Amino acid sequence: MGARRSIRIGRKTEAHGWVRLRRRAWRAVVGALLAAVCAGVLAPVAFSALSTGGAVATDTEATRARRQAERLGVPSPDLFLAVSHRTGDEREARVRDGTTAVVEKLAGQRDVKTVWSAQTTGDTWLRSKDGRTQLVAVRLKGTDKERKQVVPDVVAVARSAVPRMRVEPSGEVWANREIDETIERDLSRAELLAAPVLFVVLVFVYGSVVSALLPVVVAALAIGCTIPVLGLLAQVTDVSRVAVNAASAIGFGLAVDYSLFLMARVREETARGADLHTALAAARRSSGRSVAFSAAAVTVCLASALLVPVPMLRALSLAGMIVTVLAALVALTVLPACLRLLGPRAQACDPLARWRRAHTGDVSRFWHRTASTVTARPLLAGGLAVLLLTLLALPFTHAQLGVVDERTLPSSAPAAAAAERVRAEFTAPPERLLTVIVTGPRATDGAPAYGDRLARVPGITGVRVARVAPSGEAVVLLAATSAAPGTPKADIAVRKVRQTPAPGSVVVGGRAAEVVDTADAVLGALPWCLFLLAVGLLTLLSAFTRTLVAPLKALIVAAVSLGASLGALVVLFQDGHGSAALGHFTATGTLDASTLLFVLFIALALSVDYEVFLLGRIREEYDRCRDNRTSIIEGVARTGRLMTSAAAAVAISTAAMATSHVALLKFIGIGVALGALVDAVLVRGVLVPAVMAALGPANWWAPARIGSPLLITTPVKKGGS
Repeated sequence: MGARRSIRIGRKTEAHGWVRLRRRAWRAVVGALLAAVCAGVLAPVAFSALSTGGAVATDTEATRARRQAERLGVPSPDLFLAVSHRTGDEREARVRDGTTAVVEKLAGQRDVKTVWSAQTTGDTWLRSKDGRTQLVAVRLKGTDKERKQVVPDVVAVARSAVPRMRVEPSGEVWANREIDETIERDLSRAELLAAPVLFVVLVFVYGSVVSALLPVVVAALAIGCTIPVLGLLAQVTDVSRVAVNAASAIGFGLAVDYSLFLMARVREETARGADLHTALAAARRSSGRSVAFSAAAVTVCLASALLVPVPMLRALSLAGMIVTVLAALVALTVLPACLRLLGPRAQACDPLARWRRAHTGDVSRFWHRTASTVTARPLLAGGLAVLLLTLLALPFTHAQLGVVDERTLPSSAPAAAAAERVRAEFTAPPERLLTVIVTGPRATDGAPAYGDRLARVPGITGVRVARVAPSGEAVVLLAATSAAPGTPKADIAVRKVRQTPAPGSVVVGGRAAEVVDTADAVLGALPWCLFLLAVGLLTLLSAFTRTLVAPLKALIVAAVSLGASLGALVVLFQDGHGSAALGHFTATGTLDASTLLFVLFIALALSVDYEVFLLGRIREEYDRCRDNRTSIIEGVARTGRLMTSAAAAVAISTAAMATSHVALLKFIGIGVALGALVDAVLVRGVLVPAVMAALGPANWWAPARIGSPLLITTPVKKGGS
């Protein structure tokens, strides 16, 4: 009787335990649904608060020159209107009259701060070489967001002033608005193209339609909740709209990774005979720990980029950090809750059930053979992998940094076409002007001689005085360059102008100066970024693996992997050899500095993500068998299929951006896709096992204080916790 009563009490206690667990699972799911509803309501408001721009470094000489010129009455135009005749009547007098009418009409608009033309200022550079086109320069009121909102109305008013003439807008604000609109359209199309392919891949990987939906839920929650947070941050700092694209790419990739490794471990434990509760507990102890360390490592990678004083890069990094933390949080809370509530139904609708019964087990035969071959001849395999990666990285040695402009749009886009026409028809296009501000007691008297010296600087085609301060102690000069911003000739011209002796203190601004200062700011901050990144990752990986050698190896291998991806990007986007295959974008001969660094840090984050899961599994096998080569082979065989599947999902979702008409999105999509595939296949599949096999037991060396085993594999009993 006592035994039966004990059994009944035990069953009753176990039933109560399952009820409590299911209640917790329901609370987690309901909380996630409420968060999703709130995010959906706030998303439109948050998205409208985001901006385009911020690609130029802050607190530089060029930005100081812009502010100082504004105070002296020489503002930087937000908008240019090219006024010309629609018909064959192209007499200069008619064009002058039309330009005057536009200026007079816009001068009375409340959104216009100031407007000028060749007639109002005597600036002949605002007149085309043949005199048949004139530029009207417009400075708008308000913030970046407000200027973009009102610019269509301003253009409409200008066109209404001369209905029989052609008015073509260009300039920073107009281009940014068109980039915004194009990005929105292109992302929607890219998502529609990628979604069905991606779902097929997920079904193949997870072996179940229901399971394939779970990482989508994790990604949707993480990305959806990130957008309102970015909108909140946009109230205190510049947050680029491209940050949402970055959050989508990173969030989806990490959601797939985290979900895949957690669910694979649950499946592995249940295949050994454990019940669902026990399998979930085991997955949290092993893969769950890896998820936490991976999220911390990815966050460290992205946080180091905050040291670079470029608003766009900081916004992209913040978006990545937020979505990483949310992806890990959702994967560790909502995903187990869904699995607990679904139970066996999580494996429902498996189109590959027959195939899986014929090939049981989680060990990949392909990756087992690959790892066996590589570890048998580690020096040969590793040497060939390093040689291939080095050859891919060589083009990066001639990378040229620049700043994104309207040329990120296709040449047929109105903003890009109008800007190109200005470049072709005007002696001194606005983007090629340097603003030189001289201050001091001798500024006015010495300005003529100083202007003559500037005119003799190589790459300067003309100099004129734009403004003399009433006090006589400040002069604003405009110097026209022969080369486009971002080119080596323009960079040299900027540096030579800054070195030219002047009758006072000098600051130099303009588009070319902004490009030079941004590149210098990026290169100046990069060593500190890399130092903090290395320290942070070494600390995390050492804590994770309880070794010092493996983390050092991970960083060196990651650097080799990144070089290969960046070299390919130089060939495709800077040199323009990928233009035909990727939709005929405009190759500017430069790579946007902030976007390049962002892709670098994302690729590094994915590399560390894969490294954490691979090292965690190899270390677990090593603690079990204490044999280095066996643990490498088993670790690669058990994670190789998962990592390549996760990398394929990331590549599909990000490579869909290559269908965009915006070269900036193409660059991000292709860069992240290449980084994920190269790292998951060539680096994790060949180079890492080769290096670890060559190092042998030295992989696991560590001082005694941190050398305790990371994971102790203990058998689990059915029904245990």
